[in-house]
Amino acid sequence: MASQTPASVPGRRREELRDFLRTRRARLAPADVGMPDGGRRRTPGLRREEVAVLAGVGVSWYTWLEQGRDIKVSGDVLDAIVRALRLDRAEREHLYRLAGLNPPQAEAGPALPITPELRRVLDAWSPRPAYVRDRHWNFVAINDAAREVFGYGDTDHNCLVTYFTNVRYRSMHTHWAAAAPDVVARFRADAARYPDDPEFGRITADLLAVSPEFAELWPRHEVSAGAQAVKGIRHPDAGELVFEGTLLPLADRPGHHLVLHNPRPGTGTQERLERLMARRALAAAG
Repeated sequence: MASQTPASVPGRRREELRDFLRTRRARLAPADVGMPDGGRRRTPGLRREEVAVLAGVGVSWYTWLEQGRDIKVSGDVLDAIVRALRLDRAEREHLYRLAGLNPPQAEAGPALPITPELRRVLDAWSPRPAYVRDRHWNFVAINDAAREVFGYGDTDHNCLVTYFTNVRYRSMHTHWAAAAPDVVARFRADAARYPDDPEFGRITADLLAVSPEFAELWPRHEVSAGAQAVKGIRHPDAGELVFEGTLLPLADRPGHHLVLHNPRPGTGTQERLERLMARRALAAAG
């Protein structure tokens, strides 16, 4: 891992770093890390010099770090301290931020079937549309409302591909052309998080070959990190529907997001949506 050199850590963050390291050290006993007890201790937990030995760093350097002094650190050294103090993933990210470094990007695993708990969230969100997508924008799970409102079918497997190739979706989207640049910009920003992942290149190459609109937008190299968007739909049965979309990262599934769509107040969307889904439920029951 390449070293990073941060700017001076502000005073408040230095205090947080000092207290964080001290409390993480205090919760470990020598026996927890395979070290001899060493007799009576004035304070609970490991001594600073023991953490330094476990991490393979100098005692003075670790002491300065815990004291919040303005010293230079690298990701490699922080990871050594992470291992010495038995920090979990959330604590590791916190340590990086307190030390003035960007936390390493968590490895995103393959798209796995969603848990029953997450499936219940999707179902409970109905009659409002919701779905889960992975880091490549592949659909992992979609609730019935999203299929009905946005016209997703069995051949729709990727959010970006659907946006540019699903004729029904495009015809229903009231601001398709205006929103397209931001959609591409957000996908480019996500792809940049995983520069060594060839799947982003494959998706991009396929779209460049089939979508003139995508081929015009992609070379602009625009990026966007928006987590919210307004989406207008002209549904053939329900009429005009306007949603506020919110993207929520799933902490236990790196790279995955829960995408929730809420009817925009004052547009009549909630009432029209409820009538639409009620009719669909009656038709399915019959």
